[in-house]
Amino acid sequence: MKTTSIMILFWPFSMLLLSEESETSKIEIKCNFTEMNYYLIPVDINKDVTILDLSYNQITLNVTDTRALQTYFLLTELYLIENNIVILHNNSFGNLSNLEILNICRNSISVIQPEAFIGLSELKQLYLCQNKILQLNPDIFVPLKNLILLNLQGNLISYFDVPQLFHLELIILYGNPWNCSCSLLNLKNWLNTSNVTLENENITMCSYPDILKFYSIKTVPYKAECYSKFPSLITEDLYTHFQSISNSTLNSSLNNLTRNSEHEPLGKSWAFLVGVVVTLLMTSLLIFIAVKCPIWYNFLLSYNHHRLEEHEAETYEDGFTGNPSSLSQIPDTNSEEATVIFEQLHSFVVDDDGFIEDKYIDTHELREENFLPF
Repeated sequence: MKTTSIMILFWPFSMLLLSEESETSKIEIKCNFTEMNYYLIPVDINKDVTILDLSYNQITLNVTDTRALQTYFLLTELYLIENNIVILHNNSFGNLSNLEILNICRNSISVIQPEAFIGLSELKQLYLCQNKILQLNPDIFVPLKNLILLNLQGNLISYFDVPQLFHLELIILYGNPWNCSCSLLNLKNWLNTSNVTLENENITMCSYPDILKFYSIKTVPYKAECYSKFPSLITEDLYTHFQSISNSTLNSSLNNLTRNSEHEPLGKSWAFLVGVVVTLLMTSLLIFIAVKCPIWYNFLLSYNHHRLEEHEAETYEDGFTGNPSSLSQIPDTNSEEATVIFEQLHSFVVDDDGFIEDKYIDTHELREENFLPF
């Protein structure tokens, strides 16, 4: 009796303590670090944080970021909207077993490794919208046993096999270039027979083939041959499709700077940058040619000289040797003076530096200069 009476007395107090503990466990600790221009996830955040918003930064989710995330094991919501994430590596969120909402929209994710979502057994909402995802292996969703919402809107996905998500209630697929050939028949059947709701069904349209454009992927009419020859047609369609997609992806990656599909249209800064680079290269080339090939410089400094061609030299020599009487035409000159004049005239033909003086120099003036007293 005493024991039961004591238990009755202390029962209210025990219930009160339990309720207080449950309330403390449900306390939300929010940390908002949006638009801080962070390149790495900070490591000095409160370790008891439950809601962490790191949107609109420069985070790449590399190995250092993964290690930092693993210290915040109480996280229930993580927002990494509009960062610089390109690849989701294996075990990127391995220690976040309490995480329920993960939003990585508006990044540049093109690759999701097979074990990227390992450890997220409690995740309920996954947002991968407005990235550059080309294809998805449905096996990557296997660890997400409690996933209810999957958002893949605004990617480059054209084919998607049925994911093994037994608790999924809502899926968002619009804004992708869906290939509504026989290869997508399996997805169509799953959307029509399961309890999953396709959000914005009316705008989740086929992109090709052309005859099926503007059909919803959930209501597209398939031919009977798609049902009878389904496996072989899938292989053929996938090969053709992924070949065309790979070519288009290569072209788009060369032009690749499509950021933030909702806003920030592509500017003209890239064109200006290309112009500057081309101008610098051309200027450098001209300077290099000017330094390494100074022929034009010598030509400008000696504009009154010209190099004597071989046949011209022979002509001059023949002229002087063949007509010696030209020397005798100079009046009042003795043999010694004629020799000096001949040597000066003959020097026009051969010169050490390879140039000849102006041939129009008056020989009479040249003779007078030789008779000037020293």
